[in-house]
Formats: sequence, C-alpha cells, structure tokens
Amino acid sequence: MAPTKSSKPPSLSWWPWSKKQSVDPIGNTPNDVGSINVTTNAAPALFSNASKFVVQNLQVNASQSDSYQQFESMLKAAAGPVDPKDGWELLVNAAAPNALYNSAHRFDPPKCDEDTRVGAIEEIMDWIQDCESPQRLLCMTGAAGSGKSALQQTISERCAAKGILGTAFFFSSTDPTRNTASALIATMAYQLGSDHVELREEMGAAVAKDPLIFSKSMKTQMDNLIVTPFEHMRRNSELSGFPYAMLIDGLDECTDEKRQAEVLSTISECLIKNKNMPFRIFIASRPEWPIRRAMEEAGCLHRVAYHIQLSDKYDAFDDIKRVLWKQLREIGRKSSDPRARSPKWPSEEDIQALCVAASGQFIYAATVIKFVSDIRSSPADRLQIVLTWTPKNRGMKPFAALDHLYTRILSRAKEEYEASNGDGNDYLLLIRVYQLMHHVRWAWEANLQELDNLLGLEENAHERLLWDLHSLVTTVPFTNGSNHLKLHFYHRSFLDFLNNESRSKDLFVPENRADLHISFLCLEHIEETDLEDPAVDTACRLLGSFPPAMWPFPTSHPIFLDDGMAPLDRLEKVDRWVDVWGRHLLKREAVRSWARVLARYIETQQVAMKDHFNAQERMVTSIPVLQASGNETDELAVIKKYHEKWEKAGRSAPLRQNLTFEEAGGRERAEESINWKLLNVH
Repeated sequence: MAPTKSSKPPSLSWWPWSKKQSVDPIGNTPNDVGSINVTTNAAPALFSNASKFVVQNLQVNASQSDSYQQFESMLKAAAGPVDPKDGWELLVNAAAPNALYNSAHRFDPPKCDEDTRVGAIEEIMDWIQDCESPQRLLCMTGAAGSGKSALQQTISERCAAKGILGTAFFFSSTDPTRNTASALIATMAYQLGSDHVELREEMGAAVAKDPLIFSKSMKTQMDNLIVTPFEHMRRNSELSGFPYAMLIDGLDECTDEKRQAEVLSTISECLIKNKNMPFRIFIASRPEWPIRRAMEEAGCLHRVAYHIQLSDKYDAFDDIKRVLWKQLREIGRKSSDPRARSPKWPSEEDIQALCVAASGQFIYAATVIKFVSDIRSSPADRLQIVLTWTPKNRGMKPFAALDHLYTRILSRAKEEYEASNGDGNDYLLLIRVYQLMHHVRWAWEANLQELDNLLGLEENAHERLLWDLHSLVTTVPFTNGSNHLKLHFYHRSFLDFLNNESRSKDLFVPENRADLHISFLCLEHIEETDLEDPAVDTACRLLGSFPPAMWPFPTSHPIFLDDGMAPLDRLEKVDRWVDVWGRHLLKREAVRSWARVLARYIETQQVAMKDHFNAQERMVTSIPVLQASGNETDELAVIKKYHEKWEKAGRSAPLRQNLTFEEAGGRERAEESINWKLLNVH
C-alpha cells in the first residue's frame, strides 16, 4: 500500500451502489465490490491516521460477527471524503426508475377512462388539496383488479399537472427493481430533490457522510435522506409552493410482508407524527394483512389514516359498461369484419353479460378488451368466445391474465398458511369447501362459525384461512340481522377459476372431493358427538340439504370400501346415522327435513332395507307422525311405498328378533341369516 499524491477520492464506479448492487438485511456485502478485497482480520488500527492511498488485492473475510462494522469503517477510511455531488449520484443509482409514474418501462400504464371513476377521483383530489385536513394519510384498499393502479396513475398525472406531485412509487411483484422496499426511500428522495437544488445538496451530503446509508433500516434512510434535509430547508426557505403529494401504489406487490409493515410504520413515525412535514400521502393496496393490521385498533395507523374501501364504496358497474361500449366499438370500427363494424355490435345483451361477469372489477373488462382486440382474428368471433367459453375450448384462453392473477394470489395464500400452521390441513381443500358451502349450492347455508366447528377447526379458523385472500373474498353478515357471517366473493370470475381445472390447474380441487370431505365429517359428528352438541344439529341439517347429485354419497364412505368390515358392523354404523338423523331432527320438529333424509337414504339402496330392522321400525312409526303434522310429502310417499313392500314380504316386527345375537346363535350365524343383496324397488 503506497500513499498517493492525488487528492481525488476514489472513482464513483468503485462504490457497489453505482453498479445497482445492494447489501442484504443481515449485512452481507455485495459479491462485486470493484477490484478491492479487504480482510477484516486486520487490526482495527491498520488505517489509523492514513489518507490519500490506494488499496489493492486485499481479501475480505466477513465471517466474523462484528465484521460488517469493521468493513464499513475501513471502506470509509479507504475512500476518504465523498463530495456531495457524488453522494447525490450514489442516491440516483440507488433509486428505482421503473417505479416512477412516468417511467418509460411503464409505457401506456392503466389509467381511468374519461367519465369513469369520477366520484372516486374527485374525493381523492379534494382530500389531497385540502391541506388543512388533520388526516394527512389516505389508505385506499380494494379487491384485486378493482382499478386501484389506474386511479393512482390518474391521480399522479393530475397532481403533476397541478405542480403538487412530490413523489410517486409504483410497486410491481413481477419487476425485481420494484418488488421490494429497498429502493423506496432513495426513489422518493430522488424525486423530491430533483427540482430543488438546496434539498438535493443536503441529500447528497447525507449520502457522502454515510455511503452505506442504503443498507440501513428504512426509518434511518427516511430520517437522513428526507426528514433532516427537509427540516434544514424549511429553516432557510419558503415552502409554500413545495410539491407535497406522496403516492405509493400496490404496497401488497412488495413481496415481503414484513417490509410492507415497515413501510407503513416508517411513514407513520417519520412523516405523519412529525407535524413539520407538509406531505399528504396516498397509499393504495389490496386489503392484505399488513395494511389491515396497521389500521386496526392497536395498529400504527389507527385513527390516523382516512380509509377508502374502493370495492365497497363505489359501484363500478356503469363505469365498466361505458368502458366496454367505448373500447369494443372502437375495435369494431377498425376491424375488417363487417359484423364488428355494424352499429349493432356489440349488442346490449353482450355488454350486460360482460358487466355482470365483471362483478365491478375493471381487470375483467381490461382482459376482455385485450383478448377481443387481437388483430389476427375477428373481434366478433373472439367476443363470442368470451361469452360462451367453457373448459372444452382448450385452444382459447381469454382469461389468461385473470388466471395468472388468481394463481399468484391463491398460491401465495397457500404458502403463507402452510408455513404458519402445522395442523396438516389441506388448505386448498378447505377453501373449496367454504366456497361450495357459500355459493347457494345446497338447500341450507351454514354460517362460517358453524362451518369452523363442523370442520373440526379452531374458533374463527375461517379468518386465518382467508388471511391472504382479502383481495378476492371477504365476509359479510347474513341479511337476517344475525351476527353470523358468510362469504362474499368480489370476483365472479374467481368462482369460475376455482370450478374449472383447465384454469386453476394445480390449484384445482374436484367438487366431489370437497363434497365427500364435508359429508364424512358430518357422519363423524353424528356417530361420535354428544347429541346435544350444536355440531350434530349442523351436521343433520346439512346432510338433509344435500343436492340430489350428492346421493348416494355413502357408497364412497370408508365403511363401504373396507372389505375387512363385517356386514353387521357396517349395518350398525349406518343404523346409527339414520337413528340420529331421525331422533335429532324430530326432536327439533324438523319432520320434513328428517323425512327427506330418510327417503333419500332409502333410495340410495346402500343397505338391504329388508335387513335393516331399525330403519324399518322407524318407517312404521314415522308414518303417523308425518300424517299428524300434515306433511303429506313426496318423502312420505317414498317411505310408504317401501313400508308396503315390506308388509307384502311379511318382514315386519319378527325380523328384529331373528337378528338378535343370542337367539341367532352368535355373530356368525346372524350374518349367515342376512341376505345382503340390495333391494331394487322403483
């Protein structure tokens, strides 16, 4: 190491940040640190009082616990003082240009069409410009694809036109330069300092003083790069015309939820609680865990943020209708297909069907428009594909963009659930059960609390299951005024996604698998649970409301598939099911429901009814009860028919005695006396 006479600090290209490298959260240094290698095993006084020298061919060993601090101090000593201008250049290189609202990388970004989202835009712009309002943070949450990014882009452009846009940062999970929060503060500082010489000099000096600032906590970066320089400028300059709008879009697109939470806490601590900061901050996100928790009672944004729930507050049906009419008519006008050029295309019925399918989510309309606009085929034909698409249309994928979105959200939710729950439950199966139970598919609709219990899960387990799906589904109360909850799906197309294997692929759970899962759990409750347990009542009512296609589900139950089970054991189990259904429902005066269960059970012919003595006795005793209650139903007719068949066969009361173990001479003899051929009566 030889001293050099040059007073010039090391070249800026020597610093790792000039090469868009970063230091990870645990302090590991970049793989490429120019040509310099430093060993931290050297004595701390190695560079004592040294300056103006060149370091060459040293080795870095950062394996020691305190090596990072040694490495940092040695780099500073080796580099000497950094000019503020070079500090600003380091800051620029640490920013994420792709995240800017006017970035070339985001060319032609989504934004609100003319005459759409008028109410939401007015509300947001009024809030931003109301500098006297005590709430300086606006959080807008909304379902996936509801148009949050389009709103943010529109607001960014309007604020820029008014000269009040300070910063805008658009997260994206698919862009590695802006899918983490590591470049957020540097990008915000770059935008604030670009047009303000004094602020830029203060920021550059802060980086020159601490060139490793971008490896430190977000709060440290915010304090040193934005708050302190701004405080300095405030003491020396007039700030009345300073651009004060700060916009952050797609916080949920930041891949690390802990970093999302850190963004919110940093903004709260550094910008909101500091009354000297003039910024009005607008954050848009799906309603995922970090932002929901921050706005809860114990959260850092509780009573601090003004909250707009986009999907609930603004009905986008008419806006989507206007967009579809305008865009599809323009596509038709440019088409060579005379059908598409016709003023009758698209039809009012077509537009109405598309709007219903969109469920208030702009992403559906955008997906349809993109698919129909493909110049390689007729827009009329492609629109018809959208309107009539079925899983058989494997060659066409009009909803590919939506499916990618749903796959990403559901896969992430599955990973997060399985990582935090060691209960071994099949996440996708449980989600499918909840979805089917709340899609008015069965005659009786269980509430979420009852389902949690029936599925053998902990209390309010549905909250954990839906933790990372709030951008697609939420919970709402029943309309009867009770406190019970049911599911509400924001996207009708998400239900289609779950129902079609060709769309959900590896995430698909067959409907019959979910049906059987809930059926078997019902039978377990009936067989093993105390009759006074509410879960038994739930199970009985649920089984009594199964759609006809679900019968005969018992044939798939393990007791019918177990070749090693003795016939009488199988018979006793089935008898228990019917017995509990009948007694439990009769006790609750649900005679019609019980009759439906018993009639369907008989019709399944799972066990030879001529040998099913308990069921036969209940058929006999139930007839007067049903007649007395006035329930002359189809179910009663079925029961009567079987009863008459029994009477003709002369197999009434004596049958039970013939099957008594003691009188029949033991189990083997009793089994031999039973004819297990199914009774076919139609």
